[in-house]
Amino acid sequence: MMRSGNPALQESTFRQVAAAYGEDRMTLQGTVNKTGLSVLIVAACAAVTWNMENPSLLMLLGVFGGLGVGLLTAFKKTVAPYTTPIYAALEGLFLGGVSRMYEVKFKGIVIMAVGLTLGVLAALLAVYTSRLIKVTENFRLGVVAATGGIAIFYLISMVLGFFGIRIPYIHESGIIGIGFSLFVVTIAALNLVLDFDFIERGAAHGAPKFMEWYAAFGLLVTLVWLYLEILRLLAKIMGKSRN
Repeated sequence: MMRSGNPALQESTFRQVAAAYGEDRMTLQGTVNKTGLSVLIVAACAAVTWNMENPSLLMLLGVFGGLGVGLLTAFKKTVAPYTTPIYAALEGLFLGGVSRMYEVKFKGIVIMAVGLTLGVLAALLAVYTSRLIKVTENFRLGVVAATGGIAIFYLISMVLGFFGIRIPYIHESGIIGIGFSLFVVTIAALNLVLDFDFIERGAAHGAPKFMEWYAAFGLLVTLVWLYLEILRLLAKIMGKSRN
């Protein structure tokens, strides 16, 4: 996925892309509006599976459909105005069911996870706009490398799970498991900073209008990941307190 952490996205890239399309340009406000609309779509579709007794089929549709639409959007950015709302709807179907499962086991966990996700978003936006965090090339490469490592680890864990092999400690509610989740939440949160930087640079360098939807898509991907990781972290902490 060509995201803000990709070294290929230099200032010259934005100028070249902008020159290839019309005069209508990406703006910060336009990106905010499209991100807000996407989040509302997620919430509306999540309400559907949240209120179902057996949302398994719709959750599977959300998982695999979201993966397919997400890959299409990542590799063909010009379709983002059409695919981002679809992606948001599919992710909502998945998140609603997953959230309900966590809520049944840990009462009140969902509202805590939503609040923490929004809190992290607001805090990092404030930190970014105040320039307390400088998005240097080394910062980008470090966050992208850590994100890739986590993705590979999860993939290996999933493959091993098919053979009945479970990686010890990491997925449990002990100190190691909680520490791992804290690390993943931190990396997911730092990806928000890369998203903010991508949006700001895109608007500054006159990226075409459809990039507002692409930027909203990228931010939504990060927010969904952050929310799920916060859910896992809270579940481990609450599970430990019960032991």
